[in-house]
Amino acid sequence: VVKKDPSLTEKDIISHCRDNLTNYKVPKLVEFREELPKTNVGKILRRALKE
Repeated sequence: VVKKDPSLTEKDIISHCRDNLTNYKVPKLVEFREELPKTNVGKILRRALKE
């Protein structure tokens, strides 16, 4: 997740997801990054995120 609000925490995101998503869709891990890795075209590099 790219963090825009400095007061945002991992617990806030997970509790919001629990309120709005079914149980199997709630993320088990939240990681904050400055920016998401992208290709030259602008697509997000999902494989780089898994590492």
